[in-house]
Amino acid sequence: MSTLIRELPATSVALPAADELDRALRSASPAEVIAAALQTVGREKLALVSSFGTESAALLKVMADVDPAIPVVFLDTGWLFEETLAYRDTLIKTLGLTDVRSIKPDEDALSRQDPDRELWFTDPDACCRIRKVEPLARALKPFAGWINGRKRFQGGARTEIPVVEDDGARLKFNPFAHVSREEIEAIYALGKLPPHPLVASGYQSVGCMPCSSRAAAGEDARDGRWRGRAKTECGIHTMKMS
Repeated sequence: MSTLIRELPATSVALPAADELDRALRSASPAEVIAAALQTVGREKLALVSSFGTESAALLKVMADVDPAIPVVFLDTGWLFEETLAYRDTLIKTLGLTDVRSIKPDEDALSRQDPDRELWFTDPDACCRIRKVEPLARALKPFAGWINGRKRFQGGARTEIPVVEDDGARLKFNPFAHVSREEIEAIYALGKLPPHPLVASGYQSVGCMPCSSRAAAGEDARDGRWRGRAKTECGIHTMKMS
């Protein structure tokens, strides 16, 4: 386990207006959005949330070029691929990230609600809630703003995301909202970023092991998530934070 991974502090900050920032940053580059977020709330109050998935290195690279000390929150759900955990550690070293914080689900909640580790099959929404949504809500309490890597080209509920929004408790910055797949690929190429190890095996989007599958030719990247179910989001981007 990397020595750079540690636990979260606790504090709070007032929330600035999101709509005004969104108008100002609507055409800004990803680096400009991150720099604006940093200026708006300060490094100690800003977090980047990363899954260290198949496209995560691009956002982490842009952030590292702005300030590699911005806190990065990583949700270790207990169901992640070993390749994802290894990729996290690789990117920490490659990009020089200095503050990556690994967050895990509450052990008591797991014991009560998922003692046999089968909740992902019987109630995937509940599984996501206790393994991702609730841990992230706790992890973000010290922060006034957070950054994520959603993109409009991913489709579904993400098609109309703004650059800046209000999540109910803090500012939420989407610096890659209007970037294209080609621009993501260019960041990888120019930065000589290593791909996620599972990309070579056909995974275009990687989350928890039980709910991730290889994407077939012609499918969108996220078609491999929760395959066969109406579910398309884990909940961290659709539920209001508090």
